Amino acid sequence: MDLSQRKREILRRVVEEYVSTGQPVASKSLVENAGIGASSSTVRAELAELEALGLLSHPHTSAGRVPTESGYRLYTEELVDSIDGRPDRLPIDLSAMRNELDAALQSTTEMMSQTTRLLALISSPSLESATVRHIEVIVLQPRVVMVVVITTTGGVTKRLFETDDPVDAGLAAWTREYLNERIAGVRLGTTLLRRQFDDPELSQRERAFLALLRPAFVELLAEAGTQLYIGGAAGLLGEARAAEELEACHQLIGLLERRASVLALLSEALDPRRPVVRVGPAVEGAALHDVSYVGALYGLSNRPLGAVGLLGPLRMDYEMAIRSVRTAAFELSRLVEEVYEEA
Repeated sequence: MDLSQRKREILRRVVEEYVSTGQPVASKSLVENAGIGASSSTVRAELAELEALGLLSHPHTSAGRVPTESGYRLYTEELVDSIDGRPDRLPIDLSAMRNELDAALQSTTEMMSQTTRLLALISSPSLESATVRHIEVIVLQPRVVMVVVITTTGGVTKRLFETDDPVDAGLAAWTREYLNERIAGVRLGTTLLRRQFDDPELSQRERAFLALLRPAFVELLAEAGTQLYIGGAAGLLGEARAAEELEACHQLIGLLERRASVLALLSEALDPRRPVVRVGPAVEGAALHDVSYVGALYGLSNRPLGAVGLLGPLRMDYEMAIRSVRTAAFELSRLVEEVYEEA
């Protein structure tokens, strides 16, 4: 939208004062408190034009203006462009959690929700992008074997197998060494991983035992999905002031019950180069009103692995939200680069 610099400045001031106070913003306040370098009559005229453009609304009970969804949208587009440079550091040290990625994701989610007072969401890397880090083959009972698979995403899966005859402890020890030598560092779901179970140079006995344990690896992707970490749901309603904000919070809590919708919201149409802000119906169609979403992707330099997001009412501190997701995405990207490099 082609606006003069003064109109853009007035719109920015209205949004920021309304976000701060929750009260409609009058021209007098803009002149006296926001430092707009124009007379009250000039500011009133600019406010009227911004309202005519659909960027502000004029509640009938007040002489002040409040931002519309279009006003928030224009404001956030310019805000995203203005925030650049290296993100701030997280107040928590993720480097100590590189062997426990799930703990790092949960800690980051909780930190974001506490900092912004918004609903924080983080999706984990999918197992399709994971590689095997370590394998254990443990004889629990004479005829029961447990296979433990640890992946670079921090996931740990355990699976039990029963045998017809007692398990040879030496065979179990050989299998552990063989699988760690052949499969550690191999991505799940690949042909290379499957081939390690059909090596023609192995004995019939060894191949039969590997065939028994094979489902612990080749069926792993089908059994596990992307994890979703959520923080701030309990305190979300306490931050709402106006009736429409309370309704928006109820809508968000309802959205959390639809896991697939949340994961789609986190990942769809995100730009790998910058945060994305969606306002109102742009979040999840016309059914979701008075809600905004701020998100960013994290991952490796050549592919994203997950997403970081904040959900809340339209009247949120967008600058804090944008900076928060930038920082979280940057720090998580650094962490997963270390994790995958070590794999």
